[in-house]
Amino acid sequence: MTVNVQKLADQVKALPKKELEEFLSWLAEYELDHADEWDEELERDSQPGGRLDYALRRVRGDIAAGKTKPLDEILRDA
Repeated sequence: MTVNVQKLADQVKALPKKELEEFLSWLAEYELDHADEWDEELERDSQPGGRLDYALRRVRGDIAAGKTKPLDEILRDA
């Protein structure tokens, strides 16, 4: 944890109950307002030429070459 995050965590822990509830309510609302950003970033990264392009090509190649197993099979055998 970075120094700034640790300081923030300490300050949050020190809040009186009413202010903590107010902060947590704000934080939940903030998260909801920004939830789609991660999905959008993942979608961009998954496009051809995106940050995940190499990994996705490799995975698709492994699937095409029969080097993978279905997840339910792996879980069943675990």
